[in-house]
Amino acid sequence: MLKSEIEEAKAQILSISGVNPKSCMICGKCSGTCPNYEEMEYHPHQFVQMVENGEIEKLLQSKSIYKCLSCFACLERCPRQVEPAKLIEAVRMYVERQRGPFHLNPEDVPAALDDDMPQQAIVSAFRKYKK
Repeated sequence: MLKSEIEEAKAQILSISGVNPKSCMICGKCSGTCPNYEEMEYHPHQFVQMVENGEIEKLLQSKSIYKCLSCFACLERCPRQVEPAKLIEAVRMYVERQRGPFHLNPEDVPAALDDDMPQQAIVSAFRKYKK
């Protein structure tokens, strides 16, 4: 990506999330409380810093954006209320918007289901990926 594209992506991500990453003091409390910490390539505090530092390309290609549970445990522990989960969600939304609308069709859902998947995950997928 060109520098101008990176800045545009950063601006859109910050606009979507409403988060001010400059408030982060990199204490790591958000990452320490994350229930999916072990599964994530980049942890919540790293997301915040990577957006702030303009390392957007790595985030856009990361599988971690799909491993965030959006449980907001990171927000509960943040002493400055930075809201890393909202930032991760914004990166995910930015990536999905680049892919275009309606790429999750109801007909495709049964093939992706398994016995362990909660119904909330299915509803959440439509909420997130069909905008």
